[in-house]
Amino acid sequence: MATNTHAHITTWVVAIILFVVALSLLKAGNAKATKIVQMVLRVFYILIIVTGWLLLHNTNYSGEHLLKSIVGIGVIGAMEVLLARKSKGKPTGAILGIFIVLLIVVLYLGFSLPLGIEWF
Repeated sequence: MATNTHAHITTWVVAIILFVVALSLLKAGNAKATKIVQMVLRVFYILIIVTGWLLLHNTNYSGEHLLKSIVGIGVIGAMEVLLARKSKGKPTGAILGIFIVLLIVVLYLGFSLPLGIEWF
């Protein structure tokens, strides 16, 4: 049942856009707007997890599906830690690197699994 695939992709695309907006608002020093965007972003984290669970639940999943789920949760965690460290003025270089690597891995796994697009 691939009907939830579009909902899942839409939620993580919107979440990445909101994440970039939150980072730019932090850089601009707009704390109130950043807080609002972070709250909306957290709602999208929940939507990502729910739609991902529905996709996982409606397939004959394998170890790759579970790995993608775990890495996806890691991406969400890295996004949240990156925003928290940036708002406190702490260095974010290592977390940004981890986020980029996890994002590439989850995108590769997501698009190469049976419900995704066959790139390779």
